[in-house]
Amino acid sequence: MSNHAAGAAAWPAARAPQLPARAGLGLKSAHYQAILDSSADVGFFEVHAENYMVAGGPFHHYLGLLRERYALSLHGVGLSIGAAAPLDEAHLQRLAVLIERYQPQAFSEHLAWSSHDQVFFHDLLPVAYDAVTLARVCEHVDRVQSRLQRQMLLENPATYVEFACSSMDEAQFLGEVVQRTGCGLLLDVNNVYVSSINHQRDPWAYIQSLPLHAVGELHLAGFAEDSDGAGARLLIDSHGAPVDQAVWALYAQTLMLTGALPTLIERDHQVPALAVLLAEARQADSLLREHGAAGCAV
Repeated sequence: MSNHAAGAAAWPAARAPQLPARAGLGLKSAHYQAILDSSADVGFFEVHAENYMVAGGPFHHYLGLLRERYALSLHGVGLSIGAAAPLDEAHLQRLAVLIERYQPQAFSEHLAWSSHDQVFFHDLLPVAYDAVTLARVCEHVDRVQSRLQRQMLLENPATYVEFACSSMDEAQFLGEVVQRTGCGLLLDVNNVYVSSINHQRDPWAYIQSLPLHAVGELHLAGFAEDSDGAGARLLIDSHGAPVDQAVWALYAQTLMLTGALPTLIERDHQVPALAVLLAEARQADSLLREHGAAGCAV
């Protein structure tokens, strides 16, 4: 048995209770009381793990109340899975404490890096898709899953530049990580669209080339638009706008292949009133009902 196969076997094969195959929202502190007062009809909430890595305070007070009513997805942004250095074990320990406290139905992180030596960058930076990076990412995923004793979902990134040294494409790279570690995928449909437009590729062909059986959650978000130095269209994963119609269309196509899956509406900037986000969640729920039954649900 290879080291990676051994790593995959070091955490329980049985999955934790799954998120409902409905639309969910990113939990924002401005909406805590409105959600509680209205008993908002939403499938689940997702929180960024790093916002809750403290012992107490109002964030934990409200998350505890909401966790009694709703399913929870925990989304990390600080593990730096793609970094050259070993994982930050102190950060991983804080994550383990948080997962033990709230028992989320899903945990996810990004295929990206955000740290180098002792410096932490507040960004999710791209990795080279080559054998060296693949081995390092698999080692890090194995360590996370072994420590947390649960499967991690790995999210495809939004990218604006690529490494010339890459020897495989992103979908092949993700497929190898899934096969070697047993992790799942968080398929961010907006990231697929953003990256594909930026690199002048077909977003639908990208999705079809993924190991879709491993997808445990979908993400939808809005983007900003600019142009690069050559005047070409440049999309930026801003999380600050409604989901674009092109992304909705790609999402509907994706559901025809995957079946109904938990789907998050992400909005981290220029956050509107809760009612606006709930309307987008209802649109996703409608597509889940319309197209999801046709797929081969995981």
